[in-house]
Amino acid sequence: MKNSGMVEKLNGILSPLAAKLGNQRHLKAISNGMMFGLPFIVIGSFFLIVANPSINMEQYNPETANFFMKFLAAWKEFSVANYDVITAPYNLTMGLIGLISAFGIAYSLANEYKLNAAMNGMIATVVYAMVCTPVVEGKIDLNYLGTNGLFVAIIIGLLVVEICRWFEVKKIKITLPESVPPMVVVFINTLIPLLVNIVIFYGINILFLATTKQIFPEAIMQVLTPATDIAGSLGGFLLIVTLGNILWLFGINGSSIIFPIVFTLGITQTGFNAEQLANDETMTHVMNLQMFRISVMGGAGATLGLVILMMTSKVREYRTIGKLSIIPGICSINEPVIFGLPIVFNPILAIPFLVTPVVNLLLTYFAQKFGWIGLGFIIDPSFTPFFAQAYLSSMDWRNIIFTLGLVIVSMIIYYPFFKVMEKNRLSQGK
Repeated sequence: MKNSGMVEKLNGILSPLAAKLGNQRHLKAISNGMMFGLPFIVIGSFFLIVANPSINMEQYNPETANFFMKFLAAWKEFSVANYDVITAPYNLTMGLIGLISAFGIAYSLANEYKLNAAMNGMIATVVYAMVCTPVVEGKIDLNYLGTNGLFVAIIIGLLVVEICRWFEVKKIKITLPESVPPMVVVFINTLIPLLVNIVIFYGINILFLATTKQIFPEAIMQVLTPATDIAGSLGGFLLIVTLGNILWLFGINGSSIIFPIVFTLGITQTGFNAEQLANDETMTHVMNLQMFRISVMGGAGATLGLVILMMTSKVREYRTIGKLSIIPGICSINEPVIFGLPIVFNPILAIPFLVTPVVNLLLTYFAQKFGWIGLGFIIDPSFTPFFAQAYLSSMDWRNIIFTLGLVIVSMIIYYPFFKVMEKNRLSQGK
């Protein structure tokens, strides 16, 4: 199928821009750096699951309960009595995600610049810890080491490396004899960048504290609140996701470009829900990581419904691609169908590819808002089957049924467009 002149013009405009953004080293560093924390998040989430068994004690009646419900009730009583002990691994993994991300982002950016990645990561970690751990009444406040400090971790992780790189570019080093061991040389030449970074960021922290009575992370979060409100609003989120899917239509990985924004937002909001649950409060943050998972359920464009339609297609090629794509699609990987069908540069499938995620996200938003499904409060593993993610994020079986319903919605939206494409292919005798 030939591309229209409009598609070619859009391709000429968007492709270079998107490619440049996708390869921009700072955005790559944020994406790669955030991945450093995923193993810790997953393990920490297991302990949060242990501490919050899926049972509503207000509706529990021991006289009518079966063995399984009695087991859950006993588990709940134990977890309530030992909550702090059980959730300690969670607090020291998910609760330190800002600290871990600061290291990961600095490490990744330093790698891009061919600098000492480990040392840059450690400098960022130390500086971040200094800035984000104020002493309150003789105790260290760890509030900003977790999800509350993610945006600060991004800022410090990037700027620390840029400062260290400036010393490299200007060749500001202490020259030592060749007989001095390399590790000693690295140690000595790390002292000045480390000192400068501490003086700059800790100095800024003291300045903010003296003038605004707020530490640097508090002030930064206040400045970023309007921007995060836009991205964290339903309209802003839909816009970001749609722009990413438009890039996919031109063969560009739009998910990798929007990932730093929506994933950081999702983790932060999920962390807020976890804190509310831990404090026995009602969870209120709808734009949690569960929304991001829905935006890529079945892969970009929510193509799992399309894949199911392809598996029963009258066109042999479509059936084959569908069967090859079903398992990856269940795990939200859909490059086989995007490039194999293809969806790229396909004006027929472009419409449902853009519309389906919007419909799914709207349904998810209101389902959470009205309490029809559980809100996400657990950071679930990436690339696991979508129905497993639905449960692991919320510990609510209703979410499984809901996501299966979204697959049916996807099939309904894709059906007329796929049939048009199938009919065209059959008319060509293929």
